[in-house]
Amino acid sequence: MARKFLYAIAGLIVLAAAGLFALRLWGDDLTRLALVPSAAFEEQAALDRNAYADPAMWFSRPGIPRGRDPSRWLPAGGVANEADAPPFALFFVHPTSFLDRSRWNAPLDDAESQTRARTFLRGLASPFNQADEIWAPRYRQATFGAFLTDAPEAARALDAAWRDIDMAFATFVQNVPAERAIVLAGHSQGALHVLRLLRERIAGTPLEGRIAMVYAVGWPISVEHDLPALPFPACRTPEQAGCIAGWSSFAEPADPGQLLDSYANSVGYDGQVRGDSPILCLNPLTGTSGGAASASANLGTLVPDENLAAGRLVPGAVPARCDARGLLLIGDPPELGPYVLPGNNYHVYDIPLFWRNLRADVARRVETWTNRQR
Repeated sequence: MARKFLYAIAGLIVLAAAGLFALRLWGDDLTRLALVPSAAFEEQAALDRNAYADPAMWFSRPGIPRGRDPSRWLPAGGVANEADAPPFALFFVHPTSFLDRSRWNAPLDDAESQTRARTFLRGLASPFNQADEIWAPRYRQATFGAFLTDAPEAARALDAAWRDIDMAFATFVQNVPAERAIVLAGHSQGALHVLRLLRERIAGTPLEGRIAMVYAVGWPISVEHDLPALPFPACRTPEQAGCIAGWSSFAEPADPGQLLDSYANSVGYDGQVRGDSPILCLNPLTGTSGGAASASANLGTLVPDENLAAGRLVPGAVPARCDARGLLLIGDPPELGPYVLPGNNYHVYDIPLFWRNLRADVARRVETWTNRQR
């Protein structure tokens, strides 16, 4: 299973969620020692068949009051002069928020990880919250340390997390009107689970025709070894529907060596080593795969406050260009807070960097899907 290339990526989750600076201070071995669980793997008991019929199993879903739904949060002025999007339903999978090394999967009653997950949803799901329905499940995610090892327990932890997502997605599909567009989105571990949904639950089924857009952000997707195994192509134009967007953000000078080395040794969906194959890079400022855009094209970067509880939109803050490797380069390091990995890795800011552009992006693509149905 391809996990080593997440070593550099997942480290930022630790920094962003808990304010830890382990990767700045420790070597690789000490980081693994501190974060990879030493406990034996515990099989996760199967959830009740109708577990996700319970609103308590969701951070976001229809019926939850907007004031209690983290995905419905908006920065001040966030939707001023914004055109309405056609109706769509969003299924969003949050990234890793469980950092404990005492077990391989997060308990659903772990208050600290649940609070972090809500914080992530405020910044990462909110650009898409013009959706008529938002469904963001709670799930027994694999712990952060599962991404730092090739031990079989790590694969079992991810499989356990996937089973929860699989059940949640089935409930989502059962409850969304058949004529409504569906947008799938996830970040980091969440993107991994979204990609597995595409391969195992959507490809070759009637659901393919219902997917208006897929945002699988913060998880490197090989253009050569992964995309052909997925049911949708990379997005080529800003209006295209039924396509996949993904990117990994670095400021310059970028030092992605650790990420690229790990990625090169990982195995793609076709069973082949990814090697130096280009990574899928959608430029969020242009809506196209590849290319470059100046900061003037950035409609609004979400700049969080110190405790990540609020934020403001700053237009023209960062440019974006996809390089030959498939990394998204954003120019000089922007001042977004202390949660940036060495090498100018802006992983946790992948979505907030382009907050306002992504609202326009999803609206355009859903409109294309809706017009196609008509």
